[in-house]
Amino acid sequence: MTADLPLLDNPRSERVRQVTALGRRAVRRRTGRFLVEGPQAVRELLVHACDHAESVYLTAEAADRHADLVEEAAAGRVRLQHCTPQVLAAMADTPHPQGVVAVAREVGVDAARALEAAGRSGYVVLLANVRDPGNAGTVIRGADAFGAAAVLVSDASVDVYNPKVVRSTVGALFHLPVSTGTPLPDLLRLCKEAGLRLLAADGTGQTMLPDADLSTPHAWVLGNEAQGLGEDVLRACDQAVAVPIVRVESLNLAMAATVCLHASAAARRSA
Repeated sequence: MTADLPLLDNPRSERVRQVTALGRRAVRRRTGRFLVEGPQAVRELLVHACDHAESVYLTAEAADRHADLVEEAAAGRVRLQHCTPQVLAAMADTPHPQGVVAVAREVGVDAARALEAAGRSGYVVLLANVRDPGNAGTVIRGADAFGAAAVLVSDASVDVYNPKVVRSTVGALFHLPVSTGTPLPDLLRLCKEAGLRLLAADGTGQTMLPDADLSTPHAWVLGNEAQGLGEDVLRACDQAVAVPIVRVESLNLAMAATVCLHASAAARRSA
């Protein structure tokens, strides 16, 4: 099936260097492009955001194993490139790549547009200075799984196009609106203007999650892994909500977010 694809076999070629350079934030910002790794993430890109896909690189083995990717790319007129395992390894960010990577253009939308769907879906997620790539990607995946309308990422948070963030979303980045680059105070203001109640997920909150009213449109505000939410952010929120826990002192960001998002999804179903 891939016999007629051009072969890229030089790990030191200019094209390989260009793809590898997308591991650096400065290059991603300058080019507006990012790396997508693994068959599942590339599949979601091609199915849900094919107009943002520029090229797909895959080994012969991966092409045979994931023939649907070849077909999706061809149907979307996305450039396909057959490459050797050595070239694929040079491009990928992971030490053991799965034979497929893609280059895509940024998929983000501005915050105002991202909030347009909140009235229909009922709630959004706001990442306030979240720095850990794995946490950010897992929260985006959870937001997608539990039906959030959008994810808003403050300008001081981790770059959502960081390869580890993209991998952690497992394709969810291509399913729902994700806004980046807006200062946190502006995001809080835009949420209020959109009619969303600001709920700070905070371990010191006086309201326990089972007692929180999640039946009206709201935004979950999630803070930095080490410092949490600052006093100014807590004051700007309408309510601080804590997840009740029994033994451990606290939950990490991704775990707490998952619990809160599940509660919002359950409240939406009940409504």
